[in-house]
Amino acid sequence: MSILDASLSRLDGTPGTLRDLTGGRPALLVNVASKCGLTPQYAKLEALHEAYAARGFTVVGLPCNQFMGQEPGSAEEIAEFCSATYGVTFPMSEKIEVNGVGRHEVLAPLVELPDDRGNTGDVQWNFEKFLVDADGTPVARFNPATEPDDAALVAAVDALLS
Repeated sequence: MSILDASLSRLDGTPGTLRDLTGGRPALLVNVASKCGLTPQYAKLEALHEAYAARGFTVVGLPCNQFMGQEPGSAEEIAEFCSATYGVTFPMSEKIEVNGVGRHEVLAPLVELPDDRGNTGDVQWNFEKFLVDADGTPVARFNPATEPDDAALVAAVDALLS
């Protein structure tokens, strides 16, 4: 089974799968949080989403409150914050856990992939990024501090879409 078939509701509670959120396109999956020092990355994630949407690519936000409670809001509060503050239009999932016994099944194969600094295992912090192809196969993993407009990340997206 592909991770795309894993049950994952939208932020608004609409039931579905990761495939519903990606639209069956290659995607950058990002665990996000509204009250983190890295939260301004939302602007660059939206820019990446807009720049590559016409080529069949999407960003998907996966809200998570596991890192110092930095995503404490309700689904409505998260949606309002992202839209009003950063103009986010890319799809967002329900709040999930990315580590521990409650880790969402979507993350299981993703955390096995080494990131751009060679780290594997648990998600390190908010805004860790996972690039997957249209079949949901993990392609690349990027450290939380790696900005969405980083040359290596953009090159990986370009290579995936070519």
